[in-house]
Amino acid sequence: MPYILKKYYPLRNIIFLIGEGALIFIVFNSVNLFFVGRELYTDQIALYGARALVVTLTFQLCLYYFDLYDLSVIPSFSDTATRIIQAFGFGCIALAFIYYFFPIIIISTNIFWTAYLVICLSIALWRYCYTRILNRRMFAQPVLVLGNGVLAQNISAEIENKKDAGYKIAAMIGEGHGSEPDFSKNIPLYQNDTRIIDIIRTHNIEKVVVALDDKRGKMPIQDLMVCKLQGVPIITGIKFYEELTGKILVEKVNPSWIIFSDGFKQNRLSRMGKRILDLLLSLTGLVVSLPLTLVSALIIKLESPGPIFYSQERVGTRGKTFKVHKFRSMRSDAEKDGPVWASQNDARVTKFGAVIRKYRIDEIPQIFNVLKGDMSFVGPRPERPVFVEQLERNIPYYALRHYVKPGITGWAQVFYPYGASEEDALRKLEYDLYYIKNLSLTMDLWIIFQTVKTVLFKKGAR
Repeated sequence: MPYILKKYYPLRNIIFLIGEGALIFIVFNSVNLFFVGRELYTDQIALYGARALVVTLTFQLCLYYFDLYDLSVIPSFSDTATRIIQAFGFGCIALAFIYYFFPIIIISTNIFWTAYLVICLSIALWRYCYTRILNRRMFAQPVLVLGNGVLAQNISAEIENKKDAGYKIAAMIGEGHGSEPDFSKNIPLYQNDTRIIDIIRTHNIEKVVVALDDKRGKMPIQDLMVCKLQGVPIITGIKFYEELTGKILVEKVNPSWIIFSDGFKQNRLSRMGKRILDLLLSLTGLVVSLPLTLVSALIIKLESPGPIFYSQERVGTRGKTFKVHKFRSMRSDAEKDGPVWASQNDARVTKFGAVIRKYRIDEIPQIFNVLKGDMSFVGPRPERPVFVEQLERNIPYYALRHYVKPGITGWAQVFYPYGASEEDALRKLEYDLYYIKNLSLTMDLWIIFQTVKTVLFKKGAR
């Protein structure tokens, strides 16, 4: 099964991504061949191939940034068509810049627009066929879930509510139906004394997920050993949930799982590499954002009385506090009644403050925190001491997130909206622990790449 950064990605989704890229590449080459003829095309095949490759990568990158590779929910045809047009429009602008600097790969107008129209039609047909596959859950791997408690229901919900989960629950083993969600009523439920190997043969099960809330005296050891010896993969519910979702189910893990798990590793070399990446990104970021920084500072000063920058105490590595710097986006008297969680449409936010929050411009000064070493570009979001004390009392393992440097962006910031409550803090901790467990430079680069999309679509800003 395909895994990227320890997270499971369905093979059919990877085939979809590669197939769509191949489709764009083939269409451009075919149109080139039609217009220029076989002889000329063969003589300059490398050049025509390079041109098609540039168009393919540019268009696919734009499709990704316009959320068209998020296949967990199937949008309507009109919504998909609108976003494809927007993505390709942005792609044409990007190609104009590329052609300006590299004129050798310019494509003639007739060839480009003909290929453009054919690509639009081809992708529409390609996506229609793929949607049919997703709706029928074709090629999804059938699994047997051992248990029907809270953990099993969490796993079931993740699979059943996502069209592209890559799995389908063929059967469950447990006691009664209890408070199962409606979709579980269509899943065969076997009693605990049923032989697992018989269920596997009946439903062609390819994997067994052990998702018992309480394993004491309930684990069918002999049955599982028979399955294992017959080549059926067996995985714990916690690990399966982690690979499926990219987060750790905090409320179900115990200290021994963290201690003995294959992860949560840091060494001197990885820390050094991360620091070098932070310095390179910080220096580049300061230069690129300088015009935006100057304009923002001027508008903040003119809009409302008070300082341009806002400094606030946050909890950093190993509980050490530091001052985080931001552009001021609220009135200077925003916390005259004490600290409170931020909220949607917060009345304390100024007009320009709402704009810089929406596009994450207010976080540019945090680059100085990264240069100083208090923060990293990627890591858990730093929280205020008053909230940390409350969260550490009420949320298990919350203190573990302070064993790495806090970050401007992170795994949780990419996959979960801005946290504004204790419940949000718990949900974000699930992503933070996953990041800490699988920490690597590759993962940091992947998060930065996805952050660009998060900023473009204004996700999570508050």
